[in-house]
Amino acid sequence: MTVWRSSSDSEPQGEIVPPLGPPEPVPDYHPTDVAGSTYADRRPARRSRHGELFAAPATYVLVAINVAVFLWMLYEGVSFNSTSDLVRFGATSTSQMQDHGQWYRLVTAIFVHGGWVHLLTNMWCLWNLGLLGEPLLGPFGLAAVYVLTGAAGNLLSMAWNVLQNHDEVGVGASGAVFGIAGILIVLLSNRKLPIPWEELRRLRRSVIQFAILNLVIGGATLFARDFIRIDNFAHIGGFLSGLALGGPLVPRMTSGRERYLIRQKITFAFAALALSLFGYWIASLR
Repeated sequence: MTVWRSSSDSEPQGEIVPPLGPPEPVPDYHPTDVAGSTYADRRPARRSRHGELFAAPATYVLVAINVAVFLWMLYEGVSFNSTSDLVRFGATSTSQMQDHGQWYRLVTAIFVHGGWVHLLTNMWCLWNLGLLGEPLLGPFGLAAVYVLTGAAGNLLSMAWNVLQNHDEVGVGASGAVFGIAGILIVLLSNRKLPIPWEELRRLRRSVIQFAILNLVIGGATLFARDFIRIDNFAHIGGFLSGLALGGPLVPRMTSGRERYLIRQKITFAFAALALSLFGYWIASLR
């Protein structure tokens, strides 16, 4: 998530810096039956390159939506240095959400980007983490985590802006990317998954390193706000909400698809309710 002060349309200085690289997807294991599989189904499955699209449809759909929105913005002649143009296409805006009730921006902003570098690096991270996470969550689960954690990150960022009396504009999928990383750290701790434990530990360690490194880089940019603009609260909010979503899912990951899907729906419904209550509290701060 990248932020601009919305008090003017002046050109932001410096380059947008999105999250650095995520871990590669598992090279020899693509367990499309992991989400909801039983303990007896613990067996490795070779990944087919040709079947990758069908094995992770939500990942590719999310990437396609982000790219389509960006191309639409280019077609409409958007200036990525103009906060008003970004707001017109769905960026978060503290004043628009708090004063005019445009809460849909919590979701639309995670499909809007502020330039080619911003888009391509976020999509690279989303693609890698999505291919790793979708077999564990299923298409519905991955899409829900993307939306919920992205919205959670934007809400935390908005709360900070309201408390600081700032009116900022934010765009980008990085809060949702951090959310996927957060839930993967929890889900990859499940020893019952049909992947060797050493492989799970390696993947989990890579995701943790990815998250820590990028959070540290984001924190370091606080000393260079005139050159690099990163919404650290959106990243933190996405990451923490991803960790929170993972906890209730772990016990049902290998208890059968139906039970796992029910647990997902309940977990995500409670998360949506919690975000709604948090948003209501923020609205009351005006």
